[in-house]
Amino acid sequence: MNEAFVPAFLNSFFISLGVLLGGSIIGGLAAFFTGQAPMTTVFRLSDSLRIWAIVAAIGGTFDMVYNFERGIFHGETKDIVKQVLLILSALGGAQTGALIINWFTQEHISP
Repeated sequence: MNEAFVPAFLNSFFISLGVLLGGSIIGGLAAFFTGQAPMTTVFRLSDSLRIWAIVAAIGGTFDMVYNFERGIFHGETKDIVKQVLLILSALGGAQTGALIINWFTQEHISP
């Protein structure tokens, strides 16, 4: 799938953000139904889901590895730069989601 770079960059950011926010909030809802502390669960899930949000956002490791291979062995450095930027976009989305969850739950504030 050959997608333009800017839409792929934005998709990577927002997919990562959505996976983190959605997974954490739905997990907090499940914690509420099972009698656990929902805000603490949401905060803990946001830390656990970061790597999965990034993996979901980049779309698959085999395509990424193929693009790195093409960049290294075929001299197409533009593909390496694009993949690094897509990974950074996914990292940014996951970090933004984690910050939103931190602000929402206020778990970082000590009594």
